[in-house]
Amino acid sequence: MTDSLIPVSPGLETPLEMLEACHERLQGQLETLARLAAWLPEHGSDRSAQQAAAAVMRYFDLAAVNHHLDEEEDLFPVLRERVGEADRDALEHLIDGLLADHQEMFAGWAAMRARLEPISRGESAELGAGEVQAFAERYRRHIEREEGELLPRARTLLTEQDVAALSGTMTARRRQA
Repeated sequence: MTDSLIPVSPGLETPLEMLEACHERLQGQLETLARLAAWLPEHGSDRSAQQAAAAVMRYFDLAAVNHHLDEEEDLFPVLRERVGEADRDALEHLIDGLLADHQEMFAGWAAMRARLEPISRGESAELGAGEVQAFAERYRRHIEREEGELLPRARTLLTEQDVAALSGTMTARRRQA
């Protein structure tokens, strides 16, 4: 248990915990999308809808992209270096599946963003609950796989030096933005 009464999010000095915290924030954005879909039929693209759409777009355009880059450019390569021969095929299968998910999620985000953009400008638009649910479910399945398979494996394979290097590259990526 922490000594603080105030919740503290992990920082970039703990990159694996930071990736998990990103999942929590992403879940929050998915919940915002669901609320927005329910809001629009009664309220239209009012100020609240505009703010919600803009916030979701900001998150997925920046934080989600950085999250995927953290995994694809930093975490996956070092895991491939560290894995033993006996576990190599299983890790490769897992990483290949996660990379395929990233491509599907990227395409799904492009379509969702196109739906949110007019809402963020206050224009009349529809956002179907089923469409949002399918989008969110794709992310939730991916998160379950990362938290259930990838991150536990990473915690056993990475050295302290690897963790420090991940921290450095993740920090540098965010400073560039």
